[in-house]
Amino acid sequence: MKRLLLLLLCPVLCFSQQSLEEVDALFAQKKYKKAETVVQTFLEDHPENLKALELLGDAYGHQEKWEEAIDTYKKLVNAKPQVANYHYKYGGVLGMKALQNKFKAISFIGDIKSSFTKATELDKNHIEARWALVELYMQLPGIFGGSKSKSLKYAEELEALSKVDGYLAKGYVYEYDDEPELAEKYYKMAIQEGGSLTCFNKLTRFYENKNQPEKAIRTIESAHKKHQRNALHYQIGKVAAEYNIELDKGEKCLQTYLANYSAKDGVPKAWAHYRLAQIHTYKNNKTQALAHIEIAIAELPKIKPFKAQKEKILDL
Repeated sequence: MKRLLLLLLCPVLCFSQQSLEEVDALFAQKKYKKAETVVQTFLEDHPENLKALELLGDAYGHQEKWEEAIDTYKKLVNAKPQVANYHYKYGGVLGMKALQNKFKAISFIGDIKSSFTKATELDKNHIEARWALVELYMQLPGIFGGSKSKSLKYAEELEALSKVDGYLAKGYVYEYDDEPELAEKYYKMAIQEGGSLTCFNKLTRFYENKNQPEKAIRTIESAHKKHQRNALHYQIGKVAAEYNIELDKGEKCLQTYLANYSAKDGVPKAWAHYRLAQIHTYKNNKTQALAHIEIAIAELPKIKPFKAQKEKILDL
């Protein structure tokens, strides 16, 4: 009898697994509306399935349906209050909802804090929740509980879990608090400790924000030596074009990017042509600048900076 029951249940279990795997595939393809529909259909027959409910919340979040995501994650928190990730996701969508309406944001602050804090209490290794608290306490005004010391407290907890995350968190805190020497120090420590593209990107953006494009380019070049990513050629060209420096190097890097381009590089080729148009505009090479901007506009006709750059070229 038990064997028969298992055989009867098998098609349902297989269907359940296949349905949820399909959702993961749809997420990977960024087909979030389709994923929402699949999960909703699944939940009609399996309303107590928490994995499906979490996927539904994720589908709502990807579509910026914050109200629906809040309701969904709240159900998960109520059903399993001991699961740290449910609290983390609930706090996250509350935060996104608060960003939509700053007048109502005040009413969300307490729940956002408590959700992230609960996640850290339930899971001593929850890195994402600690990152969220680092950023939250730095961005909140003091009157609403913002606190650099609390941000640094969670940065210390991150460092105990992962030196790289701790260094990056401290770099973020000091950059936000306009202490550039300390920010630079910790971003460099993160590169020395971990050396990931994320670490290099943090330092690069820091230099760009501080109007130090030469240092930004040197950092990207160091990243390229370690990681050999074609996308870094675009980044060098972008900095050169935006700041009107090292134009020959920028042009060469952008040409290399285009010659080796693949979809995994992320930035569409049109943007590389736009950057080349900028560089040739600085060089007063009107014909070449116009040729590149025409390609950019043909590939992405709705991008306003492309059209603005064409006007500059025509005025040469």
